[in-house]
Amino acid sequence: MKVLITGAAGFIGRHLAAALDCEGHDVIRIDTVWQSDALTLFRHSDARFDLVAHCAAVAPHRSAIDSSPLTVGAGCLELDAAMFRWALRTKPGRVIYFSSSAAYPIALQQAGMAVRLREGNIDLDRPEQPDAIYGWLKLTGEHLARRYREQDGTVTVLRPFSGYGEDQGADFPFGAFQERARRGEDPFAIWGDGTQVRDWVHVDDVVGATLAAAREGVDGPVNIGTGVPTSMTSLAAEFCRQQGYEPEFGYRRDAPSGVAYRVCDPTALNGFYTPKVSVEEGVRRALA
Repeated sequence: MKVLITGAAGFIGRHLAAALDCEGHDVIRIDTVWQSDALTLFRHSDARFDLVAHCAAVAPHRSAIDSSPLTVGAGCLELDAAMFRWALRTKPGRVIYFSSSAAYPIALQQAGMAVRLREGNIDLDRPEQPDAIYGWLKLTGEHLARRYREQDGTVTVLRPFSGYGEDQGADFPFGAFQERARRGEDPFAIWGDGTQVRDWVHVDDVVGATLAAAREGVDGPVNIGTGVPTSMTSLAAEFCRQQGYEPEFGYRRDAPSGVAYRVCDPTALNGFYTPKVSVEEGVRRALA
């Protein structure tokens, strides 16, 4: 296939591009940080691709979302709108649109609830308050995907949960914990009170699920996650256990910490792909 990856310098984009390279596809990489950036292509190119994986986003991590919401929101929305406008003109074989677990209602992610988030918990016609501006722009992106499908476009909508991997940057919790454990940090800093629970899904499984969805022609939306709940403190403790030390944990309650509980129901995903990498294995790889 002739494949376009937007955001190919980013975490998901570079892993997805590498996997498609290994399968022998002709992979074109573009990114906002390169000269041949995504917006330039969307505005001027009429090239047609068999598959487009739209991974491009502006700083989709907690600190940027909370500190620069307009920059993140406007930048991501500009990229999504330009991509769908271009796709409507060129009609690629299939578009993969990466939404986010941030699109789910925060009312379902409160302390003590332990709700497994299902795809049907989002009603695009009557959306409830999602997580910050990033959640709103992903809901908007899903609206655009639906309209694109109504105009005979072929699109898969995916909602990844807390993706991670050994080469993830320290702007994200997993990458930050990896660096702290390697340094033997004591006290070991954790943003928030440490009870925040996430559904950690390894980048290999995000990529595997994405490629399986494309092969199977899954339109979605579909969650990408494991359904396994792990708190921030538990993740930090696993890093320290495998690194072989027992620090004190220092909780930064003034730092951005997000919602209390965000775990998916992976039933739809498991119909065509089952995640393989556990958190323990992911930490082992990160420290290796």
